[in-house]
Amino acid sequence: MREILLILACAAISVQAQDTLSLQAAVRLALTGNKSIEASGAAQTAAESRIVEARAGKLPKVEFTGTVTRSDNPVFVFSSLLTQHQFGAQNFQIDSLNRPDFLNNFQSQITADQPLYDAGQTRRAIRSATLLSQLTGEDGRRSRMDVIAGVTRSYYDALLSAEQLKSTEQALRSAQADLDRAEAVRTAGMSTDADVLSIRVHLAAVHEQQIRRQADLDVARAVLNDALGLPLDTPHTLTTTLSAMNLPSGLLAASEQSALAERPEVREAKLAISMAENQQASVRAAFLPQVNLHAAFESDSQRFYSRTGDNWLVSIGLRWNLFNGNADKARIDESAAALHKSQAEQQRADSAVRLQVRRAWADLRAAQQRIDVAGAAVAEAEESLRITRNRYESGLNNVTDLLRTETAVLDARTRALAAVHDQRLAATMLELAAGTLSADSEVLNEGTK
Repeated sequence: MREILLILACAAISVQAQDTLSLQAAVRLALTGNKSIEASGAAQTAAESRIVEARAGKLPKVEFTGTVTRSDNPVFVFSSLLTQHQFGAQNFQIDSLNRPDFLNNFQSQITADQPLYDAGQTRRAIRSATLLSQLTGEDGRRSRMDVIAGVTRSYYDALLSAEQLKSTEQALRSAQADLDRAEAVRTAGMSTDADVLSIRVHLAAVHEQQIRRQADLDVARAVLNDALGLPLDTPHTLTTTLSAMNLPSGLLAASEQSALAERPEVREAKLAISMAENQQASVRAAFLPQVNLHAAFESDSQRFYSRTGDNWLVSIGLRWNLFNGNADKARIDESAAALHKSQAEQQRADSAVRLQVRRAWADLRAAQQRIDVAGAAVAEAEESLRITRNRYESGLNNVTDLLRTETAVLDARTRALAAVHDQRLAATMLELAAGTLSADSEVLNEGTK
């Protein structure tokens, strides 16, 4: 019996441990099952396969062909007898030449083609496939960062909803205490039923707000589960706290420099320039000659295994494009325009990412300032409520003053929570804009228990 109880206790502890979820754990969970990341991984595998395919241009192409032919065509019979090494003096008879009997030919051929010089086309094809693989990798990295940012937003939205619900419940308890206090004051003959009714109306309004906050929390948890790829009703205990961060100095300049070096969009723009340059060089190479080596071994038989003749062939071929109606010149002009477009898009990408960094930094700085202001406002509102309550009990303030200060406290706490929420999100968006957001980012660890 004791062993059964011990097993059940261990199972309960295990289930409880599985319910806890930190922000970093949530991010790692989302990264393992996200379909967009899975698609990016498949695209990366395909891009790496294209590199192997391009490298095949350096290797010889070896093919085997086998044919079976039966004909009484004079030319076919004459040439087949020669390749079968079966041609004799009797085959020079006029009747045999003009009207030969049918002949079988079992032909087996192995050919090999090896480029000796292709004006760098294979090398540039490998370069193009490598650049494309790098582009695909940057696209996958951007997908990962977008998933991390989305999970972070959903996680902090759920935390904010939970904290706002707590604040509303605290306000509800405070309003209930005010109602009890008003009823005591009325019993003492220091107020009328109007004060009690006013507080009851206020209590109902706070209760209504509590209902809305609970609904917001349920939706926020469902959104988080959706971002994690889990059933929408999966329960979690979120362990990362909604607390303000300590911001290092010089963050804006460092983030801008990082964005110009690390952002996937900037890297993709640079890779696009390299691809355009590589394409331009490939187009220009069309004016250069190409040299190929061709080798073949052939076996011809009348009876598949007997009466067989073998022969081989080796040749070197030169192909040089001398004129093709100015199509190559047009392609050169097209590649030059594509290069110019890529260069302009890189400049636009540099400016765009710097602007995004500055926007994220402005949001982060504003949120930090709001935290300072909201924190002081909460302390002042709570002190004002304490004084107002004392004065109300003494008959020096009316119920309107009491309700106004109650509402001010709830509003101040809500603004303070929203400021912390916005600061944490802005810090995450700043790392996203800087191109350094990852599952190991410190911004995901700050404030965890």
